[in-house]
Amino acid sequence: MKKILFKGCATAIATPFNENGVNLEEFKKLLEFQVKNNVDAIVVCGTTGESSTMTKEEKIETIKCAIETVQKRVPVIVGTGSNNTMQAVEMSKIAEDLGADGLLVVTPYYNKTTQKGLIEHYKMIANSVSLPIILYSVPSRTGVNIEPKTCLELSKIENIVAIKEASGNLSQVAQIACLCKDNLYIYSGNDDQILPILSVGGIGVISVLSNIKPNYTHKMVQTFLDGNIEEAKKLQLNSIPLINALFSEVNPIPVKSALNMIGFNFGIPRLPLISMSKEKEELLKNALEDFKD
Repeated sequence: MKKILFKGCATAIATPFNENGVNLEEFKKLLEFQVKNNVDAIVVCGTTGESSTMTKEEKIETIKCAIETVQKRVPVIVGTGSNNTMQAVEMSKIAEDLGADGLLVVTPYYNKTTQKGLIEHYKMIANSVSLPIILYSVPSRTGVNIEPKTCLELSKIENIVAIKEASGNLSQVAQIACLCKDNLYIYSGNDDQILPILSVGGIGVISVLSNIKPNYTHKMVQTFLDGNIEEAKKLQLNSIPLINALFSEVNPIPVKSALNMIGFNFGIPRLPLISMSKEKEELLKNALEDFKD
């Protein structure tokens, strides 16, 4: 049986920027808020963290900050994926040296690759470190899907332990679960599909919603895992209007606005992302006000 990095809810945490780079003081506040509100893991430098617009130096200081602040209270998982395999290898080694508990590695984007190329890409990264690796399939962003048979092949690699499945294709998720069983754990990569993915054997979520509702998102997963399916279903359905508002524009535009609304100073995303439109911001504000924990 492979190592389980976490069961439950991991927050795909946003990154606050200011004129000097990463606003580490504000970042620490959100990290503390997450841990005190029962999240089961933290994912730094992922899509929600805007890693694609961060320099190598900024990534290193952000990873260091997360590891030092969290102090092993929950696992810290670092996004180290790239469309350049050697760059992904380099960042994965750096994350391991800094004390990360695991890695989240997205499929190569833009230049893309074949399924065979994916296997070679992930093999090279996995062989460069000893940390457990979570594959990340999000074809809407990368143009590359990790097919179930490819998942099966990758699951044979000892330190590839899980997949964050954000394809939106529940039939594919079920097929991965059927083929890979306990050799590849499944996390939902979509907040509106937490329960459907848990129902076919998933063990948690890597969540955007939990940036602002950490305890609620943790509770949704834990309630399901504890066997109270009816209550978990209510929690999932109750969260849909807020989730829709959080994805009404490209992530992480809305979640950064939401963090500002609840008292954090997370500013605006970096270009090419821009501030949320006034119309969508009003919808998000109303969704937050209407949300019942």
